[in-house]
Amino acid sequence: MITPAEATARVLATAHPLPPEALPLPRAAGRILAETLVADRDFPPFNRVAMDGIALAYASWAGGQTEFVLQHTQYAGEPTRPLLDPRQAVEVMTGAVLPPGTDVVVRYEDILLHDNRATVQIPPPAAPGVNIHHRAADRRAGDSVLPAGTRLGPAELAVAATVGAAEIIVTRAPRVAVVSTGDELVGIGETPLAHQIRRSNVYALQALLTQAGADASLFHLSDNVAELRAGLTNILVAGFDAVVLSGAVSKGRADHLPGLLRELYVEEIFHEVQQRPGKPLWFGARPDGPVVFGLPGNPVSTFITACRYVRPWLRAVQQPVDAAATAAASGPPMAVFAGPQPAVLTVDMQFKPTLTHFVPVRLTVDAEGRRLATPLRVGGSGDMLGLVGAEAFLELPPEPVVFAAGSAWPAWAL
Repeated sequence: MITPAEATARVLATAHPLPPEALPLPRAAGRILAETLVADRDFPPFNRVAMDGIALAYASWAGGQTEFVLQHTQYAGEPTRPLLDPRQAVEVMTGAVLPPGTDVVVRYEDILLHDNRATVQIPPPAAPGVNIHHRAADRRAGDSVLPAGTRLGPAELAVAATVGAAEIIVTRAPRVAVVSTGDELVGIGETPLAHQIRRSNVYALQALLTQAGADASLFHLSDNVAELRAGLTNILVAGFDAVVLSGAVSKGRADHLPGLLRELYVEEIFHEVQQRPGKPLWFGARPDGPVVFGLPGNPVSTFITACRYVRPWLRAVQQPVDAAATAAASGPPMAVFAGPQPAVLTVDMQFKPTLTHFVPVRLTVDAEGRRLATPLRVGGSGDMLGLVGAEAFLELPPEPVVFAAGSAWPAWAL
């Protein structure tokens, strides 16, 4: 058996960036940016009024003038008109271009308006520029606004729209086949017999992989070896980037997958990892074909091993090629590689077998800002209900045997 660290290294060694594709901006949500977007002009592109009120010449106000005749009104979206007389003012609205000849904005709350005159009721500030969002204060034309490797969420899409990116180059979504096996499994709309259960692992996997940016398709194969071989053959040549199998990868009489995968030219990279749950994990790759994850069939094992190994692979293949140098120099963008973050145990824990243990936990934050991890009661790797309410799992190494409350360990988000 190999360690989780060695298993991770072997998995990620097969992760090669997927090719880019161009998408209309509205369809790019959740994708990884494969180009660097730059500002097409200064941001903001003009001195922008930041408050509704009046714009005036600071020198007049600082010189003692408090009453100003309003020359005109400047609305957002209108071409700018200058202040012609520094002893007057311009009524302005938020978002409008600051009228030339003015250099300070006084809020409506700080003036009295009457008969086209404004009386300022507060003393002048120490310098001009108040309530003005100055040109190029955020970015200059040509500056990077979104680097390659950024996951496109709502805020990022708004930035892309602002710089005119109607079409965006993103990495292609990984195509993943999620496959359940076993005659004991029936569809969720069926009534299981006494010896059967409904399929559930594949739906958890589909949701997890979709959140990680994949396009996941579901399949189910029976335990009949001939049907299993035929089904796997079709899936392996269907153009998927990865195949994720749930169950039948251990060493029981009905665990046919490892042998069948070898028959179908999927090279075994490792089988069994020094961990609990999820020891029977199988991983391989087909030349010029998909990688294959053979996850254990128990639901807790399935879900945790998918979080620990499949999700990092998916994030790695979505890293664009032109972001590789940045990743090597400063670490990959968190939007693409969400690795474990430390969390502090709230109770003592003890394990006897010298394996890495994955422990589902609930996370809270204490008064000092520390992330606290409280283990949940999970009745073994078959207790899917034990995962409800879990927000992460701690990765506890084989040594020490006793893990003290107050010690910090890596926590992988669920």
